[in-house]
Amino acid sequence: MQFRHILLKYKLQHLFFWMLVCGIWFMLRVDDYPTPGKAFLVTVIKVFELALMIYITNLVLIPKLLYRKKYFLFTLTFVVMVLSGSIIKMSILGHYLNNPLLYNWSSTYLKDRIYDNILPHFFLVIAGVAVKLMLDYGKLQKRMVEIAKEKAEAELNFLKSQINPHFLFNSLNSVYFLINKDNHTARMALHKFSDMLRYQLYEMNGAKLPVEKEIAYLKDYVDMQKLRKDEKFSVDFDCSAGVKGFFIEPLLLIPFVENAFKYVSHHADKKNYIRLHLDRANGTFFFTAENSKESQLPLNEQGGIGLKNVSRRLELLYPGKHQLEIKETEDNFTVQLKLDLS
Repeated sequence: MQFRHILLKYKLQHLFFWMLVCGIWFMLRVDDYPTPGKAFLVTVIKVFELALMIYITNLVLIPKLLYRKKYFLFTLTFVVMVLSGSIIKMSILGHYLNNPLLYNWSSTYLKDRIYDNILPHFFLVIAGVAVKLMLDYGKLQKRMVEIAKEKAEAELNFLKSQINPHFLFNSLNSVYFLINKDNHTARMALHKFSDMLRYQLYEMNGAKLPVEKEIAYLKDYVDMQKLRKDEKFSVDFDCSAGVKGFFIEPLLLIPFVENAFKYVSHHADKKNYIRLHLDRANGTFFFTAENSKESQLPLNEQGGIGLKNVSRRLELLYPGKHQLEIKETEDNFTVQLKLDLS
């Protein structure tokens, strides 16, 4: 309901703006036409054509071409659109007002058509483009401030929770050697835990990291969690050979994996499973985390704050370059993430 309210308010603002433009335009040019009725219809045609070109430019050409650095194609399309729009508009007005001179593009009247119609169209549409660019720049600046603020808060929280790493690793080594050599499982678990801790303490510096390191971290976490599960649980970790050679934000995927282990079902009479799949194709990284769940668990209870936080993080770090889809049924919970690596 809130989104619909905002959308309705947004549409009404635009409608009122163009009504105001139409009214001012009509008042300024009403004396140029035989009757007020014709003056009003001509004004509506002109304002509608101008608004149409501005919205096509702002909603299609700028995001699809200009922001993707296709400058030549953007310029060519923009010029063709304004020229064709001017010709069509003058043809409509010329026939409506029974004035053939308005759609006469011969050499005699070409200069008049350019000065009276084409050039004003260029400047008016460019003015609309300038407004769009300024608004987008403001949004970008706001987003950058939010990213910087959240990054600073994350670093502050990390520093608050960080203990002396040398003392910590020395303590872990001491515990490692206290474990009986025959207890290979316990030693291996502690070793993996040390690797995970080292990754968080030493390798995460706020920058993107090779995906291979993130995968190694996920594997260590999965192996640690497997120790807590019995034979009733099935854990599949499938990472294709193509997932390599690119960088990713650290700890971006671990909330999905943690969520799967936290909320996996505990059925006594049927299979409990966690399936993790990572793949890369055509410049896109695919990640899927799927787990069985208790049917009595209320919908949307699984995930909680963790998934909301990672969703917000994706919006800040990969704006327009990610797609997060969460599916939930009576006995299954699936998270699918797509990242555009370009």
